[in-house]
Amino acid sequence: MNLEPETLSWELETLNASGIRLVLFDVDGTLIRTGGAGVQAFARALEAAFGVPNGTARLKFGGRTDVSLVRELFSHHQIEASAKNFQRFFEAYIFWLQKLMRECAGGVCAGVPEFYRAMEGLAQPPLIGLLTGNIRMGAQIKLQRYQWWEKFPFGGFGDDHEDRAQIAAIALQRGSQRLGRALRGGEVLVIGDTPLDIGCARAIGAKVLAVATGSFSVEKLREHQPDWAVEDLSKIALDQL
Repeated sequence: MNLEPETLSWELETLNASGIRLVLFDVDGTLIRTGGAGVQAFARALEAAFGVPNGTARLKFGGRTDVSLVRELFSHHQIEASAKNFQRFFEAYIFWLQKLMRECAGGVCAGVPEFYRAMEGLAQPPLIGLLTGNIRMGAQIKLQRYQWWEKFPFGGFGDDHEDRAQIAAIALQRGSQRLGRALRGGEVLVIGDTPLDIGCARAIGAKVLAVATGSFSVEKLREHQPDWAVEDLSKIALDQL
């Protein structure tokens, strides 16, 4: 169902009625696409910092945390997983990500601007934040490329914890602090594009809206039993949320 902006705004009022007070967005494949810049930055960083070319070929990036990905890279290439080596990698990664994002051919995912504006326009808008496996600086670089970083005043990030479920718990805690009370899981909506997004939302008892704007189809996402699964944020009847 493709909703006109006026219809979307009206149907989003049901977010208030359903008790959703916090909405947490994943970044890659949910809010934006980077045209592969993030994956390329990982490869360039590994080569620049440790002299390993083409070292990311076996990695599966979707929904993973940056720290877990680096740990797997270190294991594959017999690099010590020390704090010093993590710092060395991420310094190179940030350098390359900044460069590659300036040149990338990505963009904001379908339906995102309309969905966000409609939530802002609610009589009682929910608090909106991030829930991402990106380290904070990585998320900032990616979102700033499309002027979207400033729209998210807080979040949970890959440098908060290596485990995505723990990042979700941290994002929930930060949201609760901003609202001045402890939020229940049912008051939280997580929006993401991978089974790992669904899993970390369930870890905090949140509702899940899965979008097939990343590398997983609607059918594959439904296998993991989100509350809702749609092609993109322009194709959801929000009166069902």
